[in-house]
Amino acid sequence: MNDTMSDKKNMLQTDDFEKMFLPGLAIDAVILGFHENSLKILLLEYENTNLFALPGGFIKKDENLNDAAMRTLQDRTSLKNIYLEQFYVFGDIERYDPRPLQTIMAGKGLTYVKDHFLLKRFLTVGYYALVDYTKATPIPDMLSDKCDWHDLDNLPPLMLDHKQIIAKALETLRTDLDQKLIGFNLMPENFTMADLQSLYETVLGEKLLRTSFQRKMLNLKILKRVDKKYTGAAHKAPYLYTFIKK
Repeated sequence: MNDTMSDKKNMLQTDDFEKMFLPGLAIDAVILGFHENSLKILLLEYENTNLFALPGGFIKKDENLNDAAMRTLQDRTSLKNIYLEQFYVFGDIERYDPRPLQTIMAGKGLTYVKDHFLLKRFLTVGYYALVDYTKATPIPDMLSDKCDWHDLDNLPPLMLDHKQIIAKALETLRTDLDQKLIGFNLMPENFTMADLQSLYETVLGEKLLRTSFQRKMLNLKILKRVDKKYTGAAHKAPYLYTFIKK
């Protein structure tokens, strides 16, 4: 074990962890990316446990909540200045179950302590983030073994209530899709109207009429036409668009 991992393990086994973070409060992040007409979600994997989870984190005692969420996001993706939205607080008693964390801690060789900080009941603040899939560099946290993208429509079994957290994030995103301007983070700099429609259809889970969608997007006045996408047949080349920066 290298010095960095050893230091993290030692911190988890002492009360330093509890001294650093607010008790009973956590963050869970639904980090979404769009690639090859499919929505991807970033998940942590714990080897030899068959456990998967949303990337999460804790709030330092001298830290703002939103700053903690952005720090957590940056630690898992290496990205800065991306769209982040708080959408719900999950606090039902039924979500409390220390057994998955006990399994993960045992897999990491951590000494079991009945009242360990990680094994207590937590309320979690849900955030969703919209990122450029091609620019993110997934990084596992101190307890997980892998951090990787998964197809949103083909998820592995998730621990605790993380499946419900994802469902609530998508419900929130779909409700206010235009106003959130999801393309600012999920689309490349230049894109076709068909690309944008594909993204909307993927998020909404339904097909949209091409002419109606194009008329709607142009009426929103958030797009600027920049050029044509040449494919060898100039008369068939679709226009490229970019978002108007405000």
